[in-house]
Amino acid sequence: MYSLSDFNFDLPPELIAQTPLSTRSASRLLHVEGDTLFDRNFAELTDQLSAGDVLVFNDTRVLKARFFGVKNTGGKVEVLVERVLHNNAEQRSVLAQIRASKSPPQGSTIRLADAFDVEVGERASEFYTVHFPDDVFDLLEKHGRLPLPPYIEHTADAFDETRYQTVYSKVPGAVAAPTAGLHFDEVMLERCRIKGIRFAYVTLHVGAGTFQPVRHENLSKHDMHSEWYSVPEATVSAVQHAQAAGKDVVAVGTTSLRALESASQSGQLQAGNANTRLFITPGYEFKTVTRLVTNFHLPKSTLLMLVSAFAGYDEIRAAYQHAIAQKYRFFSYGDAMLLSLKDSHV
Repeated sequence: MYSLSDFNFDLPPELIAQTPLSTRSASRLLHVEGDTLFDRNFAELTDQLSAGDVLVFNDTRVLKARFFGVKNTGGKVEVLVERVLHNNAEQRSVLAQIRASKSPPQGSTIRLADAFDVEVGERASEFYTVHFPDDVFDLLEKHGRLPLPPYIEHTADAFDETRYQTVYSKVPGAVAAPTAGLHFDEVMLERCRIKGIRFAYVTLHVGAGTFQPVRHENLSKHDMHSEWYSVPEATVSAVQHAQAAGKDVVAVGTTSLRALESASQSGQLQAGNANTRLFITPGYEFKTVTRLVTNFHLPKSTLLMLVSAFAGYDEIRAAYQHAIAQKYRFFSYGDAMLLSLKDSHV
């Protein structure tokens, strides 16, 4: 049994990437095959895949989910939309984090972006239900700000608004990017197509909970955050086709992996929509994904636990030590890894 401290490591702050590279696919790629490590460029990923393999992308699109505002009492607040609630056709309500010197009472109003008023509804754990005066997606796009991760120290600018989205993003709903996908540009995607690599898509709306630390040394006490996902029939068909041909199912990012594995709890991948709290730690038996493209993750994070479960605890620990020594760039705007499921034969 592993505990929280088993997933800690020391990272020099200068290795935390603050800005993206000028070209998406110019990142480095640490290719991990068991205890063997290969330092590659991300553009070499296609050389490590075979015709008939299926790349599964998360097509979520990051919302401009951050607002600064003022309570009706005059106090300053910051609102971070966590999820748009689809409980009516008008889409006027959200779950949101509200940061203020004093918690706003239910029924109070907040002026956001000096543009419109929202009403504070009931509280649910660390979130509030917040009611918007019009379609949420329209107001977010017009007045919101892109919510960069907490370890990126600059305010989002026009470059971030392009580069903190994948080139294939389509379905708005995330408050953080599926960052492994940020390395793919149209040139890279075309190279994959020419080689005969198939594409499939899932949607998982990444929530702010992805950055929440695990607070319990005993991992079984961790309350995993909930995220909404969708797996279409076309993706199930593409995965089954690859499996039948003995090809790899390659998740592009931990979010794609979580969607696929959440939809595979019966033993086989099933199409559908649901909320998932799947918490993957070493000992988890993977049911669908055989390879994973991923960035480097925060110490003590659920995502570091996930990749350790996938590729092996000792293997990931050695890979991270190597990445630090070789000055790879870490986290959302950083470099990538290519991992194979431990004990699988690729």
